[in-house]
Amino acid sequence: MKNFQKYKAYETVEMTDRTWPSNRLTKAPHWCSVDLRDGNQALETPMGLEQKLEFFDFLVKMGFKEIEIGFPAASDTEYEFTRTLIDNNLIPDDVTVQVLTQSRGHIIQKTFEALKGAKNAIVHLYNSTSTLQRDVVFGNSQQETIDLAVYGASLIRQMAESYPETNFRFEYSPESFTGTEMDFATEICNAVIDVWQPTADKKVIINLPATVEMSTPNLYADQIEYMCRHLINRENILVSLHAHNDRGTAVAATELGMLAGADRVEGTLFGNGERTGNADIMTVAMNMFTQGIDPMLDFTKIDEVVEIYETATKMSVHPRHPYAGHLVYTAFSGSHQDAIRKGMEGMKKHPDHWEVPYLPIDPMDVGRNYDPIIRINSQSGKGGVTFILEQYYALHMPKSFQKDVGAVITRVSDEMQCELSPEKIYEIFNQEFVDIRTPLKLIQYRTETVDPERDVLTIEAEIEFRGEKHFIHGEGNGVVSAFCHAVDDFIQMPIDIIDYRGHSMELGTNSKAISYIETKDATGKRYYGAGTSSSVGKSSLRAVVSTINKMLMI
Repeated sequence: MKNFQKYKAYETVEMTDRTWPSNRLTKAPHWCSVDLRDGNQALETPMGLEQKLEFFDFLVKMGFKEIEIGFPAASDTEYEFTRTLIDNNLIPDDVTVQVLTQSRGHIIQKTFEALKGAKNAIVHLYNSTSTLQRDVVFGNSQQETIDLAVYGASLIRQMAESYPETNFRFEYSPESFTGTEMDFATEICNAVIDVWQPTADKKVIINLPATVEMSTPNLYADQIEYMCRHLINRENILVSLHAHNDRGTAVAATELGMLAGADRVEGTLFGNGERTGNADIMTVAMNMFTQGIDPMLDFTKIDEVVEIYETATKMSVHPRHPYAGHLVYTAFSGSHQDAIRKGMEGMKKHPDHWEVPYLPIDPMDVGRNYDPIIRINSQSGKGGVTFILEQYYALHMPKSFQKDVGAVITRVSDEMQCELSPEKIYEIFNQEFVDIRTPLKLIQYRTETVDPERDVLTIEAEIEFRGEKHFIHGEGNGVVSAFCHAVDDFIQMPIDIIDYRGHSMELGTNSKAISYIETKDATGKRYYGAGTSSSVGKSSLRAVVSTINKMLMI
């Protein structure tokens, strides 16, 4: 691309003794949903009051204990929403609402008025600290920027004392933290901490937002570890992350930030937020779930999460979105399908430990089922077709038989240029392989044992061949062998049985049987056919007839 020279590389953090690369996540962070503020303000048509109330209720049911509900001093709608929640007692006692405010006196005052009567509330103060914002937008020096933050922090502490009925907690964000010099970010955060004087039972939240994602996730982790080391009163501080997705790596940045010592994560469902959005809190939580960590959020009905999101935001969840997209548990590739099928079979040996190729979680854990795991199109192979026929129709074909069936199904899908439903696959299977009755048809037969010790028997069968009826006779060590010899004598076509298998298709004494036959002709070419009947013997002969008919069609 042209003009790349107009951009400069990001600054790194000098830290030779960083520890986060060796750390492991072992528990869920404190979660804070910012869907109703950061997500809502990014919508072409912001949510109305009823939508916000419904969304808030859903977030509570999911398990969020901290929910940022808006910027009540910024608009009448957000003020009304805050008051509606409080006046109608819609906030559970164990849930804390969070509101945003700039470091301006009249805005802080209106913010506290909006929160009057709330049981638990976080007042979230912010001001811009990055070199770009200071120089270009506000024209403030570092000291003026610190003074502004300290002013707001002092006023918030003072105002909180005027509302003793509310358990207030405080949060500070140096906005555009990732574009701020680390020593200055430390200085301004410590100045705010010094005003608020946090304690063990009244911890302060220092939120470190990647307001614009400016670097690779590892640098964000370095910045977080640096701040964790240099914040005063660290034991009484909750270091919080708020990653945006401008580089497409907000989830990774959040995960590495937690490894670097962060205690808390702010984010939105499906990453909704300004520009490219926020860190997707669902993906972060479900990533932890795949590692055996309880995320402390409930995504067991993922389709309901998708529904409320799409209804409220008027946006769509991408079909490939991690964990929630409608195609994420589906494989079309033949090799993937085969691996999944074998993995699902292997799960029967260790059902308590999920381990299936290409499926990081059990779809059942998020309220999906196994029906769409494997879908068939021209990219599919025998593994996928085999899985469909096993799962839907209890057909357990021999391995060589699977390959031939898979090739036929793939060819039909390619010709039709579409995905094939399980019903269509079963229909094609029956048309191409099962109980084929032209040009040869078995009408009836009877057998007689002539040498019990060697299992030798004779067969007399009535057949129809090319529209004419005939009686044929043969002898062999079993009904299949005897019938093949009889047909060979009649049409002078050697039939070499390579494999013969069968199984019941249903449970019970009246179950239907299916038999699979693999044969080869004089040139060595293989043919496959199947037959069904309530009689095992008849199903095996029908399978032979199907195979012979396929040989005769060539």
